[in-house]
Amino acid sequence: MKNSDSIIIIPTYNEKENIENIIRAVFALEKYFHILIIEDNSPDGTADIVKRLQAEFPERLFMIERKGKLGLGTAYITGFKWAIEHKYDFVFEMDADFSHNPNDLPRLYKKCAEEGYDVAIGSRYVSGVNVVNWPMGRVLMSYYASKYVRIITGLPIHDTTAGFKCYRREVLETIDLDKIRFKGYAFQIEMKFTAYKCGFKIAEVPVIFINRELGTSKMNTSIFGEAVMGVIQLKVHSWFHKYPQKKA
Repeated sequence: MKNSDSIIIIPTYNEKENIENIIRAVFALEKYFHILIIEDNSPDGTADIVKRLQAEFPERLFMIERKGKLGLGTAYITGFKWAIEHKYDFVFEMDADFSHNPNDLPRLYKKCAEEGYDVAIGSRYVSGVNVVNWPMGRVLMSYYASKYVRIITGLPIHDTTAGFKCYRREVLETIDLDKIRFKGYAFQIEMKFTAYKCGFKIAEVPVIFINRELGTSKMNTSIFGEAVMGVIQLKVHSWFHKYPQKKA
């Protein structure tokens, strides 16, 4: 088995149109990545496609199958624990639908592996608004949601809700993953906020976010509502909570 220092976690639910193409796109990169699929019992046969590809890529494609649609946050927590157990140095979050460009993965890796940052965020808003094919209402909602989070939490990050990230393993080992409370949109905010409060260095890497062409978006108003109230809860909780700190 050829080793990689990096694992990309991709949660899936009904991604049969995208999953093979995204896996092949990642594996075509010059940088040697592994992929871990967290599959939530998709009725469209996503898992069957992954299993077929595992026969082709047995040493770099892995999958955890879960009983049902259990939430984005719990999918990533499951993946983080698996990555820690298997001693990957760099752990990525990425969507299956090509809204996150696989060609940006080496740029996120470089920020952490070569430039010394602990978390690298693929940011839609660090250099203007870099979103393609979203309805204007959703662009505005996302942009101002990030502004709102910055104001409430004090996070020095432009794209606070981004889901395209690279973590050093130390970040995930330091954060008590069992105490991460949110499952939807707010999960991304909580992870960034917790890493920041633990003293980790966070960098934003400008990326262009392209809305999915195939499959169905998982975003809904209840997920967004969790984020609005969750941010206030995070801030209030932080007044009474002692965060473990990055080791010197």
